[in-house]
Amino acid sequence: MRSLIEVQRKLLPELLSVMQKRYQILQYIRLMQPIGRRNLAVSLGLTERVLRSEVTFLKEQDLIDVQTTGMTLTTEGELLLHDLEVVMKEVSGLRLLETTLKEAFSLAEVVVVSGDSDSSLFVKNEMGRAAVSCIKERLVDSKKIVAVTGGTTLAAVANMMTPEIKHPDVLFVPARGGLGENVQNQANTICAKMAEKSMGQYRLLHVPDQLSDEAYKSIVGEPSIREMIQLIKSASMVVHGIGDAMTMAERRRTSSEDLEKIKKGHAVGEAFGYYFNQKGEVVHKVKTVGIQLDDLKNNKCVIAVAGGSSKAKAIRAFMQQAHHSILITDEGAAKELVRDFN
Repeated sequence: MRSLIEVQRKLLPELLSVMQKRYQILQYIRLMQPIGRRNLAVSLGLTERVLRSEVTFLKEQDLIDVQTTGMTLTTEGELLLHDLEVVMKEVSGLRLLETTLKEAFSLAEVVVVSGDSDSSLFVKNEMGRAAVSCIKERLVDSKKIVAVTGGTTLAAVANMMTPEIKHPDVLFVPARGGLGENVQNQANTICAKMAEKSMGQYRLLHVPDQLSDEAYKSIVGEPSIREMIQLIKSASMVVHGIGDAMTMAERRRTSSEDLEKIKKGHAVGEAFGYYFNQKGEVVHKVKTVGIQLDDLKNNKCVIAVAGGSSKAKAIRAFMQQAHHSILITDEGAAKELVRDFN
């Protein structure tokens, strides 16, 4: 396939650029359907005149359906888009990025979507769609408990979730307590939304994200909380985000003493309440109820979903602790990570 692509680049360079443009249009329609032409033109940075001719072509090929409510993909469009993904990853160089990151971090798999989620919600949704596909491919019959964390990226995963036909009785649980901030981004909310959209089930954990030693001992002593913690730790799959260290510390309203510890430790990334420096070493840990770092080693399928060029250092810090897990990221973060290696 690579040799054919190289031939096309030399003989018909305009063919690949046209393919990429039409592929991106179909991608965006799939994520945002039904969507109007004007909104699509603004989102893709195209003039309405250019988009109009492309929409006419795609409609004539029976790839999209145009109604007063907006444009949607046809079944033929869905199939073509699926088949094009492999080709376009080769064309855009995403396949090379995936292979490089997989080998560098000794990961089970890496999925890189095009674009940078720092500048486009579309890219974050595309990461969410890739994560949903990954979750569905790896669910097993024996244990169908999926633990999920909070954050805006995991909220995008929940938005992209679709009914699970093979495993209708999958159980979603929060990997830890809530942050006590925007309820839409809390693990409990995301867990419930994933269950609702996949036609599955869920259980919630009603405890704060960080606790004092005294409060922690009191809460984990409660039978109902203890039972829930055991259920969470028995999850066969964990889907989580990775945060920037200082951003997460501010969101948690971290005490000045702990904040100084995080700064002195040169923390760049955070996950599961652990703060990591650039070498992947833990420099600070928040007292939390739920999954701990050691729990990820117990034969679990661990899927990290994080993107944006600004998060590259945070991703690199955590992935040094997460060998054999799966990373779903975007082109912006992937290119920064590879640039660091070089």
